[in-house]
Amino acid sequence: MRSANPHSKSATVIRRNFAIALILIASTSLFAQQPTAPQVAAPATQPEPSDTLSSATIAGSVTDTDSAAIPKAQVTLEAVDSGAARTTASDGAGAFTFLSVPPGKYVVRISAPGFASWKIEDIIVLHEGENYIVPQVELGVESIDTTVNAISMEDLAEQQITVEEHQRILGILPNFYVSYVPNAAPLTRKQKFKLAVVVSRDPVTFFTTGVTAGIEQWQGDFSGYGQEFSGYAKRYGATYGDRLSSTFLGAALLPSLLHQDPRYFYRGHGRIVVRALYAISTVAVCKGDNGHWQPNYSNVGGNLGAAFISSLYYPSSDQHSAQVTVDNTLIGVATGAFGTLFQEFLLHRFTHGKPTQP
Repeated sequence: MRSANPHSKSATVIRRNFAIALILIASTSLFAQQPTAPQVAAPATQPEPSDTLSSATIAGSVTDTDSAAIPKAQVTLEAVDSGAARTTASDGAGAFTFLSVPPGKYVVRISAPGFASWKIEDIIVLHEGENYIVPQVELGVESIDTTVNAISMEDLAEQQITVEEHQRILGILPNFYVSYVPNAAPLTRKQKFKLAVVVSRDPVTFFTTGVTAGIEQWQGDFSGYGQEFSGYAKRYGATYGDRLSSTFLGAALLPSLLHQDPRYFYRGHGRIVVRALYAISTVAVCKGDNGHWQPNYSNVGGNLGAAFISSLYYPSSDQHSAQVTVDNTLIGVATGAFGTLFQEFLLHRFTHGKPTQP
């Protein structure tokens, strides 16, 4: 049996002791790198009370009723107790934030141009370190406090014929059946009869009727009526009857039934020839209540009807046949063209009380 080599044993011991030393050195290094005990933060590093309070915020966003962001909305945060207020503006996304808000009770008010102002209904109670999010704010369109003076077509026509009732040639002679408003409102049936009544009872109408009757008596016209005052009174009644029948038939009854406007609409612009043709044509065409031009049956029918009615009260010796009555009616319609020419080119210059803008 071989004996142990003392040199080999010594080397083994040396290597073992060296390994143990290495292990001890490594363990010492590891323990040196680990904290030996938890460290308590120094008082200097603890947050100050003001820092804790400054962490409190109030934030939110502003949109319209279609959920579109409203930028540059003015947002006011007001303390309930002190009344101190802070103001900020919403950004491009409609968001707003108040930083470093002390604890307390607050209200939020929001306003933006073109929108109704908004105020939070409940008071915000903010605590330390709390981040409060305001519920979604939706601003509605601002209500417009205005008064709209609506007027019906009938009321507009009433205003216009009220002006027409003050139109007088040289400030004396009635010129009520001329409209200086190109697109005047159509007259109702009641207004057509009203205008006929105004013309028929006008003092100037009574006066000119008396003048006409006096001329007829002076010339001996309608001799069947005789002379003296009784003859004059009969001539006066007949002349006024002609005016009544012509006015109410041609300017009230037939225009109401046929929906036509009995007025002459002053043109006042364009070439002279065009204006003259327009004026003459109005004895045969007229404007309907619908605004369209149409044959003037009211004018022709009114003159014809008045001629037939006059045969009921004129002396039998001065009455004519039906043919003569028709002929006289057509002549009267033709002579009416001269009246419209005067209206278009002359009488408007001497008419007082007409609208300032034709």
